[in-house]
Amino acid sequence: MSMDAKPMLLRELDSWHREYDREVRMVRKPFHTPGYHSTLKNVDYTHPTLAALVYALALLDSGLTDNIDRASGIIEKVISLQDQNRENNTFGIWSWFLEEPLTMMAPPDWNWADFCGKRLVLAEQRHAELLRPELRAQIKQALFCACDAIIKRNVGPGYTNIAIMGAFVTLITGELYGHQPYADYGLERLRKFSDYTKELGTFQEYNSPTYTIVAIQELSSIHTSTHNPEAKRLSADMLDVAWRMVAEHFHAPSRQWSGPHSRSYSTAMTPGVLSFLQMASGGTLSLMDNGDIAYNLDWYGNEIHCPDRYLPAFRQTAAATIRQAIHKDETGRVFNTATTYMDGPVSIGTFSKDVMWNQRRNLLAYVRNGDSFSYMHLRFLHDGYDYSSAIFTSAQEQADVLFGIGFCTNGGDTHIGLDPIDGTIEAADLRLRFEIGGSLEQVQASAPEREAEEAAVQLAGQTMRVRALFAAFDGGQPGWELVQDGQRLCLDYVIYAGDRKRFDFRSMERALLLFAFRLSDEAGEDAALDASADAASVEGGGHAGAAVHAELQRAGGTALQLTLPLKPAEKQVLLRA
Repeated sequence: MSMDAKPMLLRELDSWHREYDREVRMVRKPFHTPGYHSTLKNVDYTHPTLAALVYALALLDSGLTDNIDRASGIIEKVISLQDQNRENNTFGIWSWFLEEPLTMMAPPDWNWADFCGKRLVLAEQRHAELLRPELRAQIKQALFCACDAIIKRNVGPGYTNIAIMGAFVTLITGELYGHQPYADYGLERLRKFSDYTKELGTFQEYNSPTYTIVAIQELSSIHTSTHNPEAKRLSADMLDVAWRMVAEHFHAPSRQWSGPHSRSYSTAMTPGVLSFLQMASGGTLSLMDNGDIAYNLDWYGNEIHCPDRYLPAFRQTAAATIRQAIHKDETGRVFNTATTYMDGPVSIGTFSKDVMWNQRRNLLAYVRNGDSFSYMHLRFLHDGYDYSSAIFTSAQEQADVLFGIGFCTNGGDTHIGLDPIDGTIEAADLRLRFEIGGSLEQVQASAPEREAEEAAVQLAGQTMRVRALFAAFDGGQPGWELVQDGQRLCLDYVIYAGDRKRFDFRSMERALLLFAFRLSDEAGEDAALDASADAASVEGGGHAGAAVHAELQRAGGTALQLTLPLKPAEKQVLLRA
C-alpha cells in the first residue's frame, strides 16, 4: 500500500486510545459475537483479547516512545490469559474476552491460537529491540504454546484463512527463533494449501468478502515477513488467485461484490472492504473519499498490493458469466458450482447446492440504483433466524434461476455444526424470505394475494419475478406476505406461522419448495416466467422415492431443470443428490 499509512495509523490509534482501560491493561469494546462460542448474556462491554493485541502491535508500530510501556503492559496481560497447561484440551489458546474464561465458552475457539499468535510474532519480529528481555521470553513461550496448539489441531487446506494464518504463525515463529520443526511445518502447510487451491481452481471459502480480504492480508503477511524463497513464491501465486477472484466479482455499476458468497457478515459492501481495495490500489481507485477511509491497524507494515492488471475490473464491469466448481466428492464429481452473471446494472449469483446458513449467500442479486444500489438476498428463517438445515439447490442461466429448498434431518439450526437439530425443531414461524435492502428508492412492490402463483418487485428499472412452482410442508398451506423489516422490504413465502409447534423431519413424507426467479429489464418481452413442476421419482445417490421435477423455459427453447426429493433426508445425502 503506497498511500502514506503512518498518519492513518496514528489517526485510527486516537480512537483506540479512548477505549483503553488502564485498570485491566486492555481495550474495552461494545460486546459483539456472531451468536456462537460465547455464552455471555446481558453484557454491554467486554475486553477482547484479540483487540488488545491488535492495539498493542499498533502502539509499537506508531514509533512513539510514549507508547512502548502501554503496549508492553497489554502484551503481558494478554499472555497471562493464555492456557499454557499442556494437560488441558484448550492448551495454547485464548478466550475471546477477559470476562469469559475458556471454561465458560461453548465451545472455545481454537482459531485464537492463530489470531493472537500472529500479533505476538509480529511484535517480536518488528519491535524486539523495544521490548524488555523478560517480556520477550514470555512472548516466545506464548508463541511456542500457540504453535504447538496449531500443529496439534492441524486444520486442512479447505479452511482457507486459518490454513494460511496457521502457516504464517508457525513459519515465522520457526524462522525468528531458529526452531526448524515449526518452520518446516509452516512451509509444508503452505505447500498443501497451494496444491489444494490449484487442484480446486479457487479457495474453498469461495468468494467471501470477509475471508478473501483476510486471506489476502495473511498471504501478504507471509510474503512480507518470510525469508524463505519458496514461501515467498507460493504466497505470491496464491495472492494472484485471490485478487483475480475479487476483480472478477466486483460489480462496478453497483460498487458491490457479486455473489454467491461462501461466508459473509454483511450483504452490502462495508466501508472497511472498500477502504481495503482503495488502499491496495495505492490510491488509484476512487471508491470513496480518502478522508472516509476506514483504516485497519492490521494493514500497517504489510505490503498489500492489487496487481495492476486487475485494477480495470474495479472501474468497469463487462457482461460475463463465471462458473466455478466449489465442492467435489471422493470420486472427483462436482456437487456444488458457483455461478455469477453480470450485465449492465445487474449482478446475480448462486450456488448450485448449499445450506441456508446465515453466513451463506446462496442466491444474491445487486442492482445499481441511481448513485447507490439495491440488493436481494434469499434467506430461510426459523423464528426470525437463518435456518442451517434448509438445503438450497439451484440451476442458473444468466438472469434466470430455478431453485428448490429441501430439508435435512441432521443438520444445524442457527449454525452448520454447533447446534444440531437431531431431526426435530420447535417453531412458531418458518418462512422463505426474499430480502431487499440497500437503497429502497425506486423500489416498489404490491402485496401479492396469499395464494398467488407469482409475485413481483420493481427494483430501479428492473423487475424481480418469483413464481411458486411447488410447496409441501407437513400438510400446511404456505403463502405470500409482504413485510417491512426496518430498512428492508421483504417478500416472504410463509411456510408456518402460529402457535409454537414441534416439527419432526424424520417422519415427514413431504417437505419441499420449488421456485422460478428472474431479474430483468421489465420492458423485455421474455420477462414473463414460463415454469412448471410435476411429480417424478429419484433413484440412487443414497436416496430413492417420490420427487418433483421442475422446468423453467427460456428464450430459444432451452430450459433450466431440477428434480428434487420430496422427503427430508440426511444432510450429506441432500447435498450430494
